[in-house]
Amino acid sequence: MPYKVKDTSLADKGRLLIEWAERHMPVLMKIRERFSREKPLDGVRISASLHVTKETAVLVRTLVAGGASVALVPSNPLSTQDEVAAALAEEGVNVYAWRGMNEREYYNAIGFAISHEPVVTMDDGADLTVTFHKLSMGVKGGDVDYAIETAGNRDFVKLIGNVYGGTEETTTGVIRLRAMAKEGTLKYPIIAVNDSYTKYLFDNRYGTGQSTWDGILRATNILVAGKVVVVAGYGWVGRGIAMRAKGLGARRVIVTETNPVRALEAVFDGFEVMPMGEAAEVGDIFVTATGDINVITVEHILKMKDGAILANAGHFNVEIDVAGLERIAAEKRRVRDYVVEYRLPNGKRVYLLAEGRLVNLVAAEGHPSEVMDMSFSNQALAVEYIVKSRGKLSLGVHKLPDELDMEVARLKLETMGIRIDQLTEEQRKYITGWELGT
Repeated sequence: MPYKVKDTSLADKGRLLIEWAERHMPVLMKIRERFSREKPLDGVRISASLHVTKETAVLVRTLVAGGASVALVPSNPLSTQDEVAAALAEEGVNVYAWRGMNEREYYNAIGFAISHEPVVTMDDGADLTVTFHKLSMGVKGGDVDYAIETAGNRDFVKLIGNVYGGTEETTTGVIRLRAMAKEGTLKYPIIAVNDSYTKYLFDNRYGTGQSTWDGILRATNILVAGKVVVVAGYGWVGRGIAMRAKGLGARRVIVTETNPVRALEAVFDGFEVMPMGEAAEVGDIFVTATGDINVITVEHILKMKDGAILANAGHFNVEIDVAGLERIAAEKRRVRDYVVEYRLPNGKRVYLLAEGRLVNLVAAEGHPSEVMDMSFSNQALAVEYIVKSRGKLSLGVHKLPDELDMEVARLKLETMGIRIDQLTEEQRKYITGWELGT
């Protein structure tokens, strides 16, 4: 089987990491048991662009147990756990991933995934799906050219026409794919795994909330208590980050927003709300979680205190204007593994974490396995649903059926030893009927 990883001698350590994750992902392991018996993915070629972590390995093993042939590439140049990539390569998975890829290597990996000629794609951020579509449309550009280097010259129109459907893991990717659907360029149906309750209510809020601070603390070893924390964005990710900041003892937690409803929610949740231009003057730690570009600009950075720390929890490294910071900096130096100090023209210093990329995956290990248990169970069930629904799903971005979402929640509670009430027939009739009133 073809693969390209950093060092296959790391495989033993990778297997131990995967084993640890499996012990903490009981729902996905239950799905794997069923997949092993039923083989619902027999002969299905899957190409996945996901963070190559121990939790992703548990998902890949589950898909393989269901009969699938899987090609796995990263969804971020700095998020790959090389030990895990090595372990999967030794198991026969088509892995093309290592930590610290440059742009060309990253899109070479995307091309490698496309060369697998998938009938199902799995994505986290939509780079695989978007690049596949660009190839089929004959779009030119560096990313596409790099992908062709490994994909080769193929009939991409025919290849994309063979795809049953794809999945998308994260908010940023769903936004991109909905934009494609709106303009009529999406060529196969997508299941927005991110829109499942058992994904975004837990992964986005509790997973990112905890792992973002894990990354910040591993990178800096600072004390959060007594600090002023600024969180840009109050979606589910921002909610989790703000909640954990408060729990860590932050003296003030300030939220910046452009959406008035979310801003109002932040106020009612007990946080201060103000524009970034004002927050920039008082914050000690800044964390972006919006999915949008240039949320923290050079103008904001020049207003910051000496010693301000900048971190990003959004999928792409566009939320902090890193290029602008590089341009204006009088001097820069790496002071810790994932911390670069920039001296500004005004003499102040700011500290950028993880190159402005996903701090939880660059400086730490990403989400805890327990929360990825639900997200990746949704992914596995979404792939099975796509295969079963071949030819029946309309072009567009779809939500995973609610009954599958509820099944993941039910299994999670079961594995936690938690029981809940069941509706009686009388109660079921009451809440689904209209006859009974006061």
